[in-house]
Parts: sequence; C-alpha cells; structure tokens
Amino acid sequence: MDATALARSLLDPIPAHRTVGLEVVRAVNGVGVVTVTAPPALANVIGSLHSSGLVTLADAAGLAAIISACPTPDAVQGVVPLGAAATMRFLAPARGHLTATCRLDPDARETLAEVFIGVANRVRIATTADITDETGVVVCQGTFDWSVRRAPGAA
Repeated sequence: MDATALARSLLDPIPAHRTVGLEVVRAVNGVGVVTVTAPPALANVIGSLHSSGLVTLADAAGLAAIISACPTPDAVQGVVPLGAAATMRFLAPARGHLTATCRLDPDARETLAEVFIGVANRVRIATTADITDETGVVVCQGTFDWSVRRAPGAA
C-alpha cells in the first residue's frame, strides 16, 4: 500500500521531526524514506548533523516503513509503535542533504500484519535504516527494536 500521505500526517506533527526539518518522501510496501537538509543549528563540533538528528532520521524511517506495512489506512488506528532499544553506527560526517531508508524484511512485515489485522495485541520487530548523504555515501546506520502494540479498546 502507498501510505506516504498517511505517514506524513502521522509523522509531520512530531516536534523532533519539525525541529530537524524532516520530510517523509515515501512510505510504500514496507519501505520508508525520509530526508533532511542538515540544519546548521543542529551541527556538532565538526559541522556534521548532531547524533540526535541522526537518531531522529533512523527512527522516522523505521516508523514510515512500519506505517507503510499496514494493509489499509484504518488498520493503523490504535497501533502504537514504541522504540525499545536503538543502536547507531556513525560511519562518516553527516552533512548536507541526508536520506534515511528503511526496508522491512519479510518476517517483520508478517509479524506486523498480526497486529494490523488484530490477531495479536503486541509484537516485537527490528528495523534498520541506512542514512546516506547526497553523494550516496552511507554516513550512519541505525537499528531500532520496536514494541508494536494495539491500544486496548482499539478496533
């Protein structure tokens, strides 16, 4: 399903996303893509995007991928994904226009489907986002462990 508009509506209002200037580019069939142009106000001591901005990118790409795995827009109602752990690998300075891409593996998509269709109330999955600069160099890789649950009383 193309859930790009849905992902934008859910992710755009998040204060951290607005602070970094995050844009949801695509959320389709288990793939989430988000971008930012690293704001100078969030630079670290070497002029690279601060680690908190990179965490924001990896988190948002994972969330966009999760949202894109829902079978219908209504299926995401009452589903709450919460990060349980994160691991970041900082590989190169993150400057300029940055893109984070997260692709859910088939097992994660199958596991998420159980929550989206109401077969399970809670599942755990992992996502990995590659963050590249405008030349295509991977500057960071972020892995999130998620607890995804259906809120009590949600349809």
